[in-house]
Amino acid sequence: MTNPSVLSIADFPVRVLTADILSDGLLQVIAQREKIALFFANTNFIMQCRALLPRMQGDDVVIVNDGIGLNLASWMVHGRQFPENLNGTDFTPLFLSRAERPLRIFLLGGRPRALAKAEEHVRSRLGQQVVGTQDGYGDLNHPELIERINQARPDLVLVALGNPIQERWILDNHPQLHVPVMMGVGALFDFWAGEKSRAPRLVQRLKLEWLYRLALEPRRLMRRYTVDVIAFFMLCYRRRRQGGHV
Repeated sequence: MTNPSVLSIADFPVRVLTADILSDGLLQVIAQREKIALFFANTNFIMQCRALLPRMQGDDVVIVNDGIGLNLASWMVHGRQFPENLNGTDFTPLFLSRAERPLRIFLLGGRPRALAKAEEHVRSRLGQQVVGTQDGYGDLNHPELIERINQARPDLVLVALGNPIQERWILDNHPQLHVPVMMGVGALFDFWAGEKSRAPRLVQRLKLEWLYRLALEPRRLMRRYTVDVIAFFMLCYRRRRQGGHV
């Protein structure tokens, strides 16, 4: 992909992209059979994936902004906002709709029931070709899985294991997988399966979907949206004081 401008957010190199430019770039990667790992960085990603940061510096890793926290951090230090919010839940179907032909997709992660429903959604609603699946409860480090994915010849592998497990899995296996695009997509399969609901459109436009999700799953998400968010902005502030960069 053409290298756009990059904003350093808590040391992570976050690309300044729009959904259209990112979609076109990924389709070009697929057409040319190159390789890209795509990560959607929200505040939880920044805090949970810090140990993986040295492995995310190459041109074959693309990190994009997901959520109001990244936008606030960028505005606070760089004096500018990202042009669009790029979250995997909204971006993935948009990207798939831009392809001139159905893409070959491998789905990895999630609970077996949700994965089966997500597979049906990808086939029937999104019009794509699912060439293989693996739920998140098997041996994901077994060499047989890598061989099975390569034999399926996917254009795209969607990995839904949550931060930082999905990012570590992608980085560990990216070299031996012959896959143009790998994406860490978090809870996407649950949304496709109808196991989790999106916030109403008005709540999304007000950038309050995080609050909607917190209200639905307070025990699981309370730390993410309180302690971890505070830690994120403290880290950003320290980076700003040290070198003028988030």
